[in-house]
Amino acid sequence: MFIKIRRDTLIILMLAFLLIVSGRVMGYMAFAASTDTDQGVPITGVIIKGNDVVPTDSIRSNIYQSGLRPGSYIKGDTLVTGKRELPLSEAITNAEKFATLTTIPGTRLTPIAAADVKVDTKSGSVTVNVIEDWSNVQVNTTVPGASYNSG
Repeated sequence: MFIKIRRDTLIILMLAFLLIVSGRVMGYMAFAASTDTDQGVPITGVIIKGNDVVPTDSIRSNIYQSGLRPGSYIKGDTLVTGKRELPLSEAITNAEKFATLTTIPGTRLTPIAAADVKVDTKSGSVTVNVIEDWSNVQVNTTVPGASYNSG
C-alpha cells in the first residue's frame, strides 16, 4: 500500500517544497512592503512601434529628451522630471516633435513623417507609433566639394 521512498529522496522533495513556498512568501512580502509612490505614477518605459529602418534606441533617446523617461513621474496632468515640471500635453507634443526629428545614425536623413505618442496615466507606459515615409526624404548622392577623381 505504501510507496517506498528512500529517506534522501524524501529530504530532497521536502527541501524543494520548502524553497518553493518560501520563494512565494518572499515575493508576496516584497510586493506588500513596496513603497507606494506619493509622488505620482512613475514612467515605466517607452514602447516604440512602426519603425523599420530608424533604430529604436535613436527614437527612444529623442523621446527621453522630451521628459518622458524612467525617473520622471506623472502627477495629475503634470509631468515631473528631475529638472522641471511641465504639463503632460506639452510633453506629449514635444515627444511627437522630437520623434520626427530622429535621424538614421551616421546620416542626416529623417524618414519619420509623423509620430503618435500615448501615455497611460495609470501604468506609466509610453507608446510611440511612428510612420516612416521615404517619399519626402531628400537624399543627396553627391557631396559638395568632394572629388571622386582618382588621379
